[in-house]
Amino acid sequence: MAMKIRLARGGSKKRPFYAIVAADSRMPRDGRFIEKLGTYNPMLPKDSEERVKMNMERVKHWLGEGAQPTDRVSRMLEAAGELPKKDRANLKKGTPGKAAKARADEKAAKAAAAEEAANAPAEEAPAVEEAAAEE
Repeated sequence: MAMKIRLARGGSKKRPFYAIVAADSRMPRDGRFIEKLGTYNPMLPKDSEERVKMNMERVKHWLGEGAQPTDRVSRMLEAAGELPKKDRANLKKGTPGKAAKARADEKAAKAAAAEEAANAPAEEAPAVEEAAAEE
């Protein structure tokens, strides 16, 4: 049986509250679980001790049995010092998409045109003054 330590959503609309549970990976997210291991309330401030509560003895038991934590739960366990910190690299997240690249290119072209226009009248200005002086 493939075990997971994951979040099961509770709470009302726009007011999430999660239970940290050990469940069979084939069961639905909010469906049947084997044991409730703790709670997570994302509505509380990040520095609040009430935000994440876990029964660490039972979490260690299920990790020893081979249960795999989900990404979010593994981050909570890393913060608690239970799991070693993983290196995460989402290299594509920082790169702009097609539309953003097009906007940046357009902005750069406008800036170059504006700079060129600002430099061009400065060079032509003495010629205009000389023509006005000759008249």
